[in-house]
Amino acid sequence: MADKKSFIINRRHMLQASAGLVVGTTLLLGGCGIPKDGDDKSQELNAFVRIGSDNLVTVIIKHVEFGQGVYTGLTTLVAEELDADWSQMRADSAPANKDLYKNLLMGAQGTGGSTAMANSFEQMRKAGAVARAMLLAAAREEWGVPVDEITISKGIISHSASKNSAKFGELADLAAKQKAPENPPLKARKDFLFIGKHVAKVDSQAKSNGTAQFTLDQYRPDMLTAVVAHPPQFGATVKSFNAKKTLAEKGVVDVKQIKEGIAVYAENTFVAIRARDLLEIQWDDSNAEKRSSAQLLKNFRDAASKTGQVVGTKGDVGAALSTGSRRFEAEYIFPYLAHAPMEPLDALFEQQDGKIDVWHGCQSQTSDHKAISETLKVDPDNVKIHTMLAGGSFGRRAQQDSAFAVEAAHVFDAIDRKRPVKTMWTREDDIKGGYYRPLVVHRLTGAMSPDGEVEAWDQSIAAQSLIEGTALAPLLKGNPDRTIAEGAAEPYYNIPNHRVSIHSMKAGVPVLWWRSVGHTHNGFAVECFIDQMLTGMNFDPVAGRVALLKNSPRDTAVLKRVADMANWGGSTAAGRARGVAVHKSFGTYIAQIAEVSIEGGRPKVHKVWAAVDCGMAVNPEIVSAQIEGGIGYGLGAALMNEITLGEGGYVEQSNFHDYLPLRITDMPEIDVSIVESSEPPTGVGEPGTPPIAPAVANALAALTGQTVNRLPIYNMA
Repeated sequence: MADKKSFIINRRHMLQASAGLVVGTTLLLGGCGIPKDGDDKSQELNAFVRIGSDNLVTVIIKHVEFGQGVYTGLTTLVAEELDADWSQMRADSAPANKDLYKNLLMGAQGTGGSTAMANSFEQMRKAGAVARAMLLAAAREEWGVPVDEITISKGIISHSASKNSAKFGELADLAAKQKAPENPPLKARKDFLFIGKHVAKVDSQAKSNGTAQFTLDQYRPDMLTAVVAHPPQFGATVKSFNAKKTLAEKGVVDVKQIKEGIAVYAENTFVAIRARDLLEIQWDDSNAEKRSSAQLLKNFRDAASKTGQVVGTKGDVGAALSTGSRRFEAEYIFPYLAHAPMEPLDALFEQQDGKIDVWHGCQSQTSDHKAISETLKVDPDNVKIHTMLAGGSFGRRAQQDSAFAVEAAHVFDAIDRKRPVKTMWTREDDIKGGYYRPLVVHRLTGAMSPDGEVEAWDQSIAAQSLIEGTALAPLLKGNPDRTIAEGAAEPYYNIPNHRVSIHSMKAGVPVLWWRSVGHTHNGFAVECFIDQMLTGMNFDPVAGRVALLKNSPRDTAVLKRVADMANWGGSTAAGRARGVAVHKSFGTYIAQIAEVSIEGGRPKVHKVWAAVDCGMAVNPEIVSAQIEGGIGYGLGAALMNEITLGEGGYVEQSNFHDYLPLRITDMPEIDVSIVESSEPPTGVGEPGTPPIAPAVANALAALTGQTVNRLPIYNMA
């Protein structure tokens, strides 16, 4: 035993210079937003799981972390199957590599649609199980004992009979030489130590002490900062410009015209922004969108008044409407909405020896990587994206045509790539920059029987397509853009005669998916119209919904849970009322009840109860936080947010003084309950948003007798 022990000690010394265990294909690692600890050599290589001789386990995350907790959630899956100690777990970002890091539900590397956990759940658990099996094989070889006698607990590998034990890092080098099993067994749910429990977020400390790295924090030697003067109308272009005053500013290096506008390059951000304001630009508005919001709205309302392209139908709607017991009608209007993430768009480009490095809070690595390489005419193998932490997105960073990545590439290319360039958007650039949640109009007609059955439902939706005319258009293959009607085309309520049709409207305003995409307006239209019919027939909004959800047990379960949480039917404080909404999106079922009042002529939301069924909750605290965040985000849009185009098509909002965010004083108390489920996990980043606006609107209707048919709800005076 003395010789054996001596050999182990010598191996430990030798391991101090080793790279450690890497599970998966090894590639050069891109950047990440979390400061790196420990063994630098280990962290130069990348795969799904990396174990260094310093005993740290680094999980390579293929999704961008922009506050939704994906670094922690996916790291939890690996830690579970690896039987690691949570204190040794770390997370790092994956490079752009579609073959290795594609979103299994998208077919390309990217984050969106609340799919990060759903597509990674088994994949990351398997990665942890493979690493565990290789460590066990290494211990068997090292100690000469049967593998089934070796245990792993809290990051320690042990063989009780021989009293041998080792940390992961001490066997990492030998483990890397073992054959990786193809299908290692995964833990049974009863044996979970981390999944379903709270663990500290892996990025909290760095974000709290200021060491977390966002694109804004990146600086390269001799770097320039660039800002772009964009056209004031969508579709306008540069006719001519005079940069004499701009170039006279100290610190300005150059001014270049690019496809997107006029780029100003300076030694720092302050100078770049100040100098941009001195540009004298003549714009060509011959192809610009000049219609105001009022003019666009009229066109949309006219379209919605007719049946469009049918995307969902059953039964005979026309006959049912003509013979229905009581007929109801409604129109709902939704404005353009900006995403307004706290960190506006930014990206840093650098070229060295013909290779391009890009630091970017990248949400769509595959499309951005392709767009950058094509724009710069550089082989894709010579473009490396370092996916940084991002200060929010809500869909903003996932542009169908990678417009911002292309713009930043144009800015970099226009100055001949001689110096690193960080392209930055200001808050004003972001609010006025388009890629909004579309303007939408719904027209609904329905009929309800005296016993509370919906006999007919006819819904017409007018909205711009998020896909037509973009790089993703081939995915439609001539079919309608169903994102316009998602959450409505396939009803969760029992409705025998049902029709939903869409009008794909044309406008020059660039639009983009916004948190919960089509569900953001369809959830409102469906839940407010159901409420209007139920209350119009004197049915209780909860009991009436339960009866209509007889074929939807998971919807029913969250609805009953939230009703119990809020003591629905009990007394409510004077001057207050409650409203309810239930909606399924991205595979997740959620019901909410909002309690509201009117204060100073404005709606005030005091409390929100939410019940959610997202399958297995990997980290319940993150689930609750995401539902709370979704409620806050949706509430801001319901009460305050609106982008309007004035005469000539000029955007009238510019910053948070006129595109109002939800203030802390407006944030209600929120109580979240997670329904226990054995189903696979589904997403929670978006599903919290759709139900909040209709729950508030239904509460206001109960309080005031006035239906809410247009957002935002500035006042109820």
